[in-house]
Amino acid sequence: MKKGILVLGVLSAMIFTSCKEDATSKVKEENVEVAAARDAKATEYPVMSFDETEFDFGNIDKGTAVEHKFTFTNTGKAPLVIVDAKSSCGCTVPQYSKDPVAPGETGELLVKYNGSGTNQVTKTVTIKANTEAGKETIRIKAFVAAPAGATK
Repeated sequence: MKKGILVLGVLSAMIFTSCKEDATSKVKEENVEVAAARDAKATEYPVMSFDETEFDFGNIDKGTAVEHKFTFTNTGKAPLVIVDAKSSCGCTVPQYSKDPVAPGETGELLVKYNGSGTNQVTKTVTIKANTEAGKETIRIKAFVAAPAGATK
C-alpha cells in the first residue's frame, strides 16, 4: 500500500513537471497593449455634479402636486448612464432620461411630489448610475399645511 502511494506520488510529480512550458512565448504583444489600454480606461468614471442636491418647495397645501428639475453635469471622463432612480416613498416620482450623458454635457432629473403628508416633509431620491460610488442622492423638502378646518 505504501509503495502504491509512493509510485502514484512520483508519477504525479513527473506529470506536473513535464508539462511545464514557457507561457511568455504564447503571449502576443498586441494583446498586451490592448489589455493595458482597456485597464487604463477602467479607472475612468463619470461624475454626476448637481447644481443643487436639495430643493425646498416651501409651504404648500396638502394634496398640491409640485415638481422640480434637478440639473447635473457629467464632469467625469466617461459617459454617464442612469440605471435607476427611486424615491423613499410612493408619493415622490423621479423621471430621467435613459440616454447616456457624455462628458461635459448636462442632464435633468424631474422629481414630482404629490403633496401628501403634513407638516415638514423630506423625501430622498436615490439614483443608481455608473459612477464610481454607484449611487447618488438628492432631496426635496416641503412644509405641507393641512386643509383649513381639518382636525388632527
